Parts: sequence; structure tokens; C-alpha cells
Amino acid sequence: MRKQVILGFDTSNYTTSCAVCDINGTILANYKLLLPVKEGERGLRQSDAVFAHIKNLQKIALQIKNDHSDYDIVSIGYSAYPRDAEGSYMPCFLVGESVSMVISALYNIDAYKFSHQNGHIEASLYSSGANISGDFIAFHVSGGTTEIVYVNNCDNENKISIIGGSSDLHFGQAIDRIGVKMGLPFPSGRYIEALASENTKEIPNSKICVNGYNCNISGLENLSLKLYERTEDKALTSAFVLDFVSKTLISLTKNLRKKYNTPIVYAGGVMSNKIIQNNLKNTFKDVYFAEPEFSSDNASGVALLALKKYKRS
Repeated sequence: MRKQVILGFDTSNYTTSCAVCDINGTILANYKLLLPVKEGERGLRQSDAVFAHIKNLQKIALQIKNDHSDYDIVSIGYSAYPRDAEGSYMPCFLVGESVSMVISALYNIDAYKFSHQNGHIEASLYSSGANISGDFIAFHVSGGTTEIVYVNNCDNENKISIIGGSSDLHFGQAIDRIGVKMGLPFPSGRYIEALASENTKEIPNSKICVNGYNCNISGLENLSLKLYERTEDKALTSAFVLDFVSKTLISLTKNLRKKYNTPIVYAGGVMSNKIIQNNLKNTFKDVYFAEPEFSSDNASGVALLALKKYKRS
């Protein structure tokens, strides 16, 4: 008997992603191709991202055909917009939506749309080992988002409400800007982490800006680049960056704990950083993190969300 599977597509501004999961909710494949960014650049224009996704999806489609030709696709999930908020839109997600709708029409199967953010949260739940049956708090920290959301797990479907986050830059955005200024490739997160782990010097004290569940991040870029200009020390500057991020997230989490006695899940590419994770784990209990493969941009979450919809229908 051929195995029934769900496909998931996510075409963010960083990565082309497709995931395959079975009816039991096990991720069988998690394909990802980074969008190409020229050296010294800090991202892509949306028109370039759309073109890159189209090329990447051709390669991923061949991988799926080679690896899963004996499977029957019974449903599709895709990221249609960045967040669960009115007016949330980004052209690059149209690529994943278009491919999903074409497959849906040709195979006469249902295609379900979700937000990129909801996919991140679901992928983190899957990978972290968190057995959460009720409501919870989620941090979504990436290159395009720094938000704190309350997740109402109603009828096994995530209903998301924003309760906090950054008032200016996003953590991933600041990290990439600093990394590119230091001559690192884009995106710069994993290079910053590797350099920080090599640092042996005392990290200068950083003054963070947190008010309740909200924070300001622009100071991170200014302070880090001043430190780098003064020292020309990439390892020390990288350690300073991650120390600043950790302190800010710890302060926000402490403020949340004063009101919410719920599990906290950390999602998004920035939260794959082991240094940041360890700082939070050493400070709090009942906090959960995804494995790196499921923390950075991926389509596993939307595939799993589509599976829930498929089972209900």
C-alpha cells in the first residue's frame, strides 16, 4: 500500500523550503535551499527573491520525485503571508502559494494556507519535544520578525495574538547588518555564533532597552559596530552581540513570567543559536527550543498544520 503524505511549502525571504510528513505526523523530509545573496549585500529585493524561489522549487521538485515517488500526496500546506495579522503580505510567499494551488488543482486535493510565523511555531513544537496541550507563549525571533505571541491552542489549532516584541529593528536583521559590516557572509548568524564561541576576552557590559514585553534593538547595531571599530576583534564583537540578545530575551521572559505561568517556546532562526539557548535554559524552567533544522526557515510546520486540517476534514 502506498504511503499517504502531506506536502508543505514555505517561500520566505531567505529560504525555499518543502517538507513531507506522513499521516502520523512524522516529518519524512525537510528540503531547504537558501536564496543566493551577493557578497556584501544584506538581503534580496522581493523581485529577486521571487525569481530565486522559482528556480529553487524546480530543484526541490526533482528531489521529491526521486525520494518519494511511491507516496500519494493527499493534502498541501503553504505559507501565504508573514504573520496572522490583517494586511500582512510579502510577494515571495506567492511562489509557494502558486505551486500549492497548481498541485491542488491537478491532483484534486485540498490546499491549506497558514502564516509563516504559525509554521515556525508548529515546527518548534514538533522538534522541541514539548508536550503542550494548552495555551502557551511563543517568541518568534528571526531576520524579519521579533515578536512575542500568546498562542491559544483552541481545537488543536493555533490562534495567535501579539503581546510584545521589538519596536524598531529585528534581532536577526541587526545580527546580519553587524556580520556584513565585519565582512561575514549573509545571513550571518552561524558565523557570529562560531566567532563568539572562540572569544576569551571579557565581554563589555551592555545596556539593554526593555519595557514590559517590548524592547528596542537599534542600540545593538550601534554599540557592536563601535566596539568592532575600536578593537577590530570579530570574536569579541560577536560575543557582545549574543550577550546583548540573551540579556534582552531574559529580561522579556522575566517580565512575562510575572503574569503568565505557561510554557514558553522559542522559534525562528535566531533561536537556533546554542549560546542564546543555553543562557535562557540556565535561567528558566519550562522553556523549549527547536533543533536547528526546524528553528530556521522551513516548511515542516505548515505541513504539520495542514495535516491537522486534513484530519478534521
